[in-house]
Order: sequence, then structure tokens, then C-alpha cells
Amino acid sequence: MTIDRTRGSGPHSGQRILTAGAPIEAARGAVITIHGRGASADDIIGLSEHLGQDDIAYFAPQAAGSVWYPQRFIEPKALNQPWLDSALGAVHALVDDIAAAGIARERIVLLGFSQGACLALEAVARKPGRYGGAVGLSGGLIGTSGELWDGADDLAGTPVLLGCAELDGHIPLSRVQETAARFEKAGASVTTRIYRGSAHGVNADEIELTTALLSAL
Repeated sequence: MTIDRTRGSGPHSGQRILTAGAPIEAARGAVITIHGRGASADDIIGLSEHLGQDDIAYFAPQAAGSVWYPQRFIEPKALNQPWLDSALGAVHALVDDIAAAGIARERIVLLGFSQGACLALEAVARKPGRYGGAVGLSGGLIGTSGELWDGADDLAGTPVLLGCAELDGHIPLSRVQETAARFEKAGASVTTRIYRGSAHGVNADEIELTTALLSAL
């Protein structure tokens, strides 16, 4: 099965999907890596080299114009439409395609950085159940505080990793904490790491924790 274009509708439909790692037919699990604002699939797919796991299939969808949605993730969801729903549709369709190729959702990990982290976490919240994992590196659930997913669904022990700098100028610490609480309420196994300083990036500890999550698939 060839998975090389995003499906769904709206601005993100028909965008390229990069792949790395094991062929999907031979993989024991899959990781969907989701890039941040202004970045690209070419950037985020490079994480596969740091995470290793040569029996994992990696996928990296590309956002139209390198932006998944135009406004900040803490703005009202309506201000980010139709891009947000299109982005979620593309991610959910990719999960379905990977599952149809023989890798169950319980062995599929959604991993994103910054805007991509927000999208990965929101995608799991909008289509709950047991995943191989959700990794949100510098991100949180999308919308105003009053719009956030309430965590009333069952994630059945899905491992969730949230990592963020304490003084990240793009990601309010309160939103990371609120996101952790919602996922814990839904029965996810949540690991939260808040790092001293203000660097908006991916650090070695996050790579180590993600590698351990993938090893346990």
C-alpha cells in the first residue's frame, strides 16, 4: 500500500507525505511526525534518525503553506477554520490508512512539535481510544480554556508524553498542565516534563523518553 498524499478535504488535502524507517509491510509500529509552523515534513522526518528503531515506519505529512492553522492554538477554534478541521482530517485519514495497511492503532504514535504537537494531541482527543502513544513536544490542546476537550472519553492507557520549557514564549505552561490533566482524566498514562529555561525546541531528554515509548510498542 502506497501512502504518499494526505486525504480528507480542505486546504491540506493532497499534500505530500514523506516516509522513513521500515517499510510499512515489515514494521512493528508507526510514528506520524507532525511539523511546526513554518517548518516542513522534511524537517520533522529527521527525528527518525535520532529515535532509531529501524523496525518502525515513520510518516510526515506536509501542511499547505507550512502552516496547519493560521492563529495561535489558544485562540477560539473558529478563528482557525477551515484549516484546523482540514488538518485533523488529514491526520485521522493517515491513521486509518496505516491501520488498513496492517498496523493497528494501538501501535501508532502521533508525535508533533509546537503547532504540530498541538495538532497531534488534538487529533487523539477528537478521535479517542487506545493509541501506541501521543507525544506533544512544546504544545497543548487547541482552543480557548472553555473550548478544551473535557477528557470524558476513554484513552485506555495510551502513553502520553508532554515536554515543554518552563518559559516557552509560544506555549503557556498553564495550557500544558491543563492538557495533562485532561488526558489523565481520560485514562491516559501521562508523563509531563517541564524544563528550566526558555528554549523552544526538542531536547535530549525528550528524545530519550520518546525512544523508550517506541521501544515499548
